[in-house]
Amino acid sequence: MSDQSSTAAVPPLTHLRLERPAPGVALLVLDQPERRNAMSDEMTASWVAAIDHLAADPSVRAVVVTGEGKGFCSGGDLSWLAAEPDASVDTLRSRMLPFYRAWLSIRRLEVPTIAAINGAAIGAGLCMALACDIRYAAAGARLGVPFTKLGIHPGMAGTYLLPDVVGPAAARDLFLTGRLVDADEALGLGLVSRVIEPESFLDTVLETAAGIAATAPIASRLTKTVLARGHASVEACLDWEALAQPVTLATEDLQEGIRAAQEKRAPSFRGR
Repeated sequence: MSDQSSTAAVPPLTHLRLERPAPGVALLVLDQPERRNAMSDEMTASWVAAIDHLAADPSVRAVVVTGEGKGFCSGGDLSWLAAEPDASVDTLRSRMLPFYRAWLSIRRLEVPTIAAINGAAIGAGLCMALACDIRYAAAGARLGVPFTKLGIHPGMAGTYLLPDVVGPAAARDLFLTGRLVDADEALGLGLVSRVIEPESFLDTVLETAAGIAATAPIASRLTKTVLARGHASVEACLDWEALAQPVTLATEDLQEGIRAAQEKRAPSFRGR
């Protein structure tokens, strides 16, 4: 990876904003606050276009997702389900799978991703946050997967992602009761890593993202990759590390990191 900036134009986006608040940091803002940032068809298409754009931009080193207004994301816009009560299972499946894959496309990004949960994150909205590497919540935010309360089975890979994050026991509790938890309980469950006061929430998250963006890009990407894939055993872990660590030892960034430590200054990594 180089430090060269992308020259590609930002694609037209609807109900979604793409901002660059700091070097190396991209901010995606779900922008339909009057509908609590529900995942409309237009927002979904824009999300895919934005993810494709970011994936092709070598200057991006961290991505933050948040919601406009008081909510993070209220989940899928399921009004079309009520409008199509006679739709067949095959018809619904052919519509749901592309929807799931569209929003889970954030998992394709090789750089660290942060869900900045500024308010309610419900159903598929929470599942999208679970697809990110890190989750921070604003104090007062509420989170949950109340699918069964609506009479619907969970979707958006929730039955994979939620147990992976909070463990099977807590996942059963949240799925089968459909209850919402506040930010503090979410922190205790491991659903989020930090709870931050609303007044400083986004600034604090963006500061954290800038810190991630300042780390060595090759090491960061390889670390994200292995944490996402996991290991079958300790020996498999050692096999990976015995290859990945030498890759980073051979980089110019390592020499820069050592020099910066010796000179007691911040390193300037270039992804080389």
